[in-house]
Amino acid sequence: MKTKSYEDVSLFISMVAEKNKWKLNRDKEHLEIITEGLMKNFNRYGYFSCPCRDADGIKENDKDMICPCDYCVPDQNEFGHCYCGLYLTEEFFNTGTEPGSIPERRKS
Repeated sequence: MKTKSYEDVSLFISMVAEKNKWKLNRDKEHLEIITEGLMKNFNRYGYFSCPCRDADGIKENDKDMICPCDYCVPDQNEFGHCYCGLYLTEEFFNTGTEPGSIPERRKS
């Protein structure tokens, strides 16, 4: 498995955001933490497991939380951003509001 660099992951999340017409969190420190978490998880498991949830390293068990996770769009529809605050809707982004805590949709 080829490891991913910070730049690789930054490109990945930027491409996902652009493709879906989403905005990235404007808080650079938060963005860096999430990017580093995605990089660490990819290099550990071989897939972009959401760093805000505990992966078990078995892709089949974690497939619902591979970035962008299955909960991203429902969270955006209800709260304007995803659970980890990485991807924001344009409408939410334009308010200038920082993403906040939202309920976890994933069943444990």
